[in-house]
Amino acid sequence: MVEVREIYNVHHEMPLGILIANYFYFTGLSAGSFILSTLAYGFGMQKYKPISKSAIILATLLLLVAPINLVVDLEQPFRFYHLFIYFNFTSPITYGSFLLTIYPVCCIVYAYFMFKENLKWAKICGLIGIPLALLVHGYTGFIMALGKARILWNTALMPTIFLVSAMVSGLALMILVVLIMSIFKVDQRNKLKELALDLGKLLVFTIIVDLALMGCDIVILLTSHHDAYHAAMLILKGSFAPLFLGVEIILGSIIPLILLLVPYSRKSLISHAVASVLVMIGIFTMRFVMVVGGQSLPLS
Repeated sequence: MVEVREIYNVHHEMPLGILIANYFYFTGLSAGSFILSTLAYGFGMQKYKPISKSAIILATLLLLVAPINLVVDLEQPFRFYHLFIYFNFTSPITYGSFLLTIYPVCCIVYAYFMFKENLKWAKICGLIGIPLALLVHGYTGFIMALGKARILWNTALMPTIFLVSAMVSGLALMILVVLIMSIFKVDQRNKLKELALDLGKLLVFTIIVDLALMGCDIVILLTSHHDAYHAAMLILKGSFAPLFLGVEIILGSIIPLILLLVPYSRKSLISHAVASVLVMIGIFTMRFVMVVGGQSLPLS
């Protein structure tokens, strides 16, 4: 009798990589920047007017760059137009394709009226753009949450986590913009410093909310079924723990909170600059861990 052994070498594919993490990151920065640009022209909060024009320019440029990652990620990038001519009304990607077209157009029109100081139409376009900005980034969270076989993604909190982290990164980006403006606009330096400190307070609040959401997500994973527990262990003790705990949580959240809350550093512009850079690194790491880490576990 002959003994027969069969050996299978099934390659573990990871269809989504760093380009998708880049896309999520850029759309989040765009959404956060856009919403901040509406504080003055949409809601009449004049103290935020100095950053409104810079914010809308960045929101538009980031949104124009973001889809390039999607096109490059396609195995046949010149077929990207198929997303528009072949409809799948049950897929968030179908709606996202049209949102990625409508939203930047809204940004450009909004910017036009803003620079023309047409306050009426700037306000209208700004208020219309807010739900578009939220949908453009929120649908990416839905795409991940609907991946039922990916335990790390499949949570109802995912869209909210993505939206809150978008505001975190958007605020950090705007603080850096204000600090750069203060270097060149000497006559407005005191006003810009106050604005940076004010944005720093908002950043503290959003970081705390973001940490609370991530904490809830981890607790749910730890107390859920067996596969969910292993997903939590992947980012708490496994190969992605250095990125999640070390970079995203400690470097990208805890240290910025300390810099922005401790009395001797919370009024320092240098502390705000360092905190903002660390926050942006942490949010990008979060995108990477979710995208790549979520695919490193066997399908359920």
